[in-house]
Amino acid sequence: MREAADAGRGAGDSIALTGMEFYGYHGCLPEERKTGQTFLVDVSLSLSLAEAGQLDDLAATVNYAEVFALARDIVEGPPQRLIEAVAERIARGILARFLRVAEVRVTVHKPSAPLPGAFRDAAVTVVRGREARA
Repeated sequence: MREAADAGRGAGDSIALTGMEFYGYHGCLPEERKTGQTFLVDVSLSLSLAEAGQLDDLAATVNYAEVFALARDIVEGPPQRLIEAVAERIARGILARFLRVAEVRVTVHKPSAPLPGAFRDAAVTVVRGREARA
C-alpha cells in the first residue's frame, strides 16, 4: 500500500544529464593546472516529476539548462586539486539552488588523467541528499 502511495508522489523519478563536456584546469600536477584538459560530467537528480508531468510546466521541475550552467561554471571555474572536490561542489551547488531535488548523484570523468598506462577513464561519483531536520 505504501509503495502505491510513494509511486503517486513520484518516488523513483529523476532527471539525468550525461556526458556534459567542459575544459578545466583541475589536478595535483603543475602541468594539469597549466594546460588543462577535458572533463565529462554526469548528473542525476532525484525528485518528483509528477506535478511537472501533469501540468506541463517548467516551474514545477528543475530546468536542466540551469543545472548545465552550474556544472559548467564549477568545472570551468577556479582549479581544484581533486576531481572529488569538483564533484562535491557541483552536488552541493545543485542542492543549494534547486530545492525540489531530494538527492543528487554527480560523476566527474577525467579521461586524460596522467596515469602511466593505457586506460579509458578515471572518474569519481558522489551522492548527496538533503539533511533530515527534526
